[in-house]
Amino acid sequence: MNQKQKVLETLLNGEQLTAKQISSRFNVGNPYEVVRQIRRSGYAVYANQRTNSKGETKTFYRVGAPTRAMIATAYSVMGAV
Repeated sequence: MNQKQKVLETLLNGEQLTAKQISSRFNVGNPYEVVRQIRRSGYAVYANQRTNSKGETKTFYRVGAPTRAMIATAYSVMGAV
């Protein structure tokens, strides 16, 4: 199983990961590229930002269901079949 598949499996299991966690946990050099590849494979990967009590903002990636607007946009870009 390659790195992209491991990250995808973890996200599909409901975990939320930061870029730093993806890099260290799965030995990925460029976590943003892995997320991009997963998105290109058709998965709706959301980037949610959270600010902690110290004022530090972190981005967490998670897999979710695409909104109707996202699906409509994809059909308009790709053309209805």
